[in-house]
Amino acid sequence: MSDAAPSKPSFGLTLVAAIGGFVIFVVILLVAYAPQKSETLGDGVKTSAQRQTALAELRANEAKVGAGYAWTDQAVGAVQLPINRAVELTLRDLEAKQK
Repeated sequence: MSDAAPSKPSFGLTLVAAIGGFVIFVVILLVAYAPQKSETLGDGVKTSAQRQTALAELRANEAKVGAGYAWTDQAVGAVQLPINRAVELTLRDLEAKQK
């Protein structure tokens, strides 16, 4: 075994490697946890806020359409009506058929 003391260049190299590792770690943290832009991220990808707004608009539109009456095909006599009313009419027709 050698009783030689560690040389200065190996200590310097170790120090540079340790500082470099720390810098790489900080860069990875900054990239991973940086806040995202509030704009569309590209090719139809949307942020959470944009998806929530779109979902609220969709639900409002579906509620409006599902609660009203409208013609789907007036020539044939097909209408759109609220689901509760459709259930009532279907039960009434079913009871009439069973009698």
